[in-house]
Amino acid sequence: MNAFKAKSLLVAVFSVIFSLLSFNTAIGQVHEEQSNVEQKEPASSEDKAVEGKAKFNPGELIMEHIGDSHDFHFFEYKGHEVSVPLPVILYSPQRGLSAFMSSRLHEGAVHNGYKLEHTHIVPVNEQGQVDPSVKVYDLSMTKNVVQMLIAAILLVWLMVSVAKKYEKNGTIAAPTGIQNAIEPVITFIRDEVAVINLGTKYKKYMPYLLTIFFFILFNAIFGLIPGTANVTGNIAFTMLLAAISLIVILFSSNSHFWAHIFWPPGVPFFVKIILIPVEIAGIFIKPMALMIRLFANMVAGHIVITCFIMLIFIFGGMSTVAGLGFSPLSILFTVFIYFIELLVAFIQAFIFTNLTAVFIGQAMEGGHGHDDANGYDDPVII
Repeated sequence: MNAFKAKSLLVAVFSVIFSLLSFNTAIGQVHEEQSNVEQKEPASSEDKAVEGKAKFNPGELIMEHIGDSHDFHFFEYKGHEVSVPLPVILYSPQRGLSAFMSSRLHEGAVHNGYKLEHTHIVPVNEQGQVDPSVKVYDLSMTKNVVQMLIAAILLVWLMVSVAKKYEKNGTIAAPTGIQNAIEPVITFIRDEVAVINLGTKYKKYMPYLLTIFFFILFNAIFGLIPGTANVTGNIAFTMLLAAISLIVILFSSNSHFWAHIFWPPGVPFFVKIILIPVEIAGIFIKPMALMIRLFANMVAGHIVITCFIMLIFIFGGMSTVAGLGFSPLSILFTVFIYFIELLVAFIQAFIFTNLTAVFIGQAMEGGHGHDDANGYDDPVII
C-alpha cells in the first residue's frame, strides 16, 4: 500500500510538472507567433534551431518504448543503431511466402515489395507507394513473441532443474541453489493462494497457478531490462492470459454455480430480472478485470520511467543549464521507480494468480457443506 501511495504521488507530481511545462511552452509559442506577425522578419538560424528542438515528441517516443517492434533496439552510436534484428515472416495470397531479417527494412527501405511504416509492414508497388490490393498476413517473430519464448524456455528449464533435484535428493535433504529460492515461492502459492481458495482440490490447480505466476513474473522482470519488450504491458498478452483463466473457471463450475447465475435464490422475482443479466455479465467482467489490472499497472510503470528520462531532454530543449541541472533529480526518480517496478512485478503476478484462484473457488463452490484441508468452510472470497 505504501509503494502504491508513493507511486501515485510521483505520478501526480510528474503530471503537474508536465502540465506546467506544456502550458509554458504553449504561451511561448503564441508569443513567438505574435512577434513574427508584427515584425514579419525571416526566421534566423537560432529560430530554426529552436524549431528543430520542438520536433521532439514525447508521446511518440513513449508509444515506441511500450509498443512492439521487429527488432531489439538498444541505443544509437554515431548515427548507427545498435539493435538485434528479428525474422520477418509474411504471407500474401498474391505474392506468396516471404521471409527475411528486419534489418533489410531499416530507414524506409523496400525489400521484396514490402516496407516498414512505424511498426507495421505494408506492401508497396513499384513506385514505393502502399498497395491496398495486396493482402498481407504478418507472422513475424516480433520482440514480444521472442521474449515470451525466452521466458517460457527459461521457466521450463528452471522447473525441470528443481524437479530433478527433488528426484535425486528427495524431500529430506535441504534444498540448495536455485531450489532454495524457488521452494519458498511454491510453498507460498500453495498455502496462501491454492489451499485457502480451493480447499481439498488445490492440487488439481497448482500446475496452472504456478505457471501463470512465474510466467507473468519472468516477463515482467525481463521487461525492466533496457532494450527488451514490455510484454506484460501488452493488452494482447494480458487478454490471452485472462481468456485462459476464463476457460479454466468455466470448466471448474458446477450446477450449483450456474443455478445461482440464472436463478438467484432468496430474492424477489422482480429483483431476479435485474440480477440475472448482472450475474451473466459478471462471468466475463471478472477475467476482463484481470486483463486490465495487469496491463494498466505494468504499462504505467514503464511510462513513468520513460517520462522522467525524457524530462531531461525537455528541460535541455529549454536551456542546456536546465537540462544538466535536472538530470540528477530525473535519474534519482527513475532509479526509485525502477525498484518499485521490481516490487510491482511480484505483486501483480501474485494478484493475478490469487484472483484466478478466487474465481475458480467461486465457480466450484458447492454450498455450505464444503470443507477444505485446513478446516475452512467455503473458499475465502476476497
